[in-house]
Amino acid sequence: QVQLVESGGGLVQPGGSLRLSCAASGFAFKEYPMHWLRQAPGKGLEWISTINSIGTSTNYVDSVKDRFTVSRDNAKNELYLQMNRLKPEDTAVYYCDWASTRGQGTQVTVSS
Repeated sequence: QVQLVESGGGLVQPGGSLRLSCAASGFAFKEYPMHWLRQAPGKGLEWISTINSIGTSTNYVDSVKDRFTVSRDNAKNELYLQMNRLKPEDTAVYYCDWASTRGQGTQVTVSS
């Protein structure tokens, strides 16, 4: 069955960095675009980034552009999100997404 397992979250100070990972299994990972979403406390799910199947095209929501970078390793069936210059408003549970299937998420908290 499809499984997505996010990791790499934690507590970081404003201006800091984190790298999230998502291990995918149960489907042909290399054939599909992948997405990152997040859900902040008390808010709905927000799309933040998409990467195409071969990693040559990426898109971001304006609020993370120039700070976050999505990438993938199709040989390892892994998706990544490098997050730099983090802000308190980036605090959320982060999910990787394939065809509206998501993992359990990883908590990112940005606070001093």
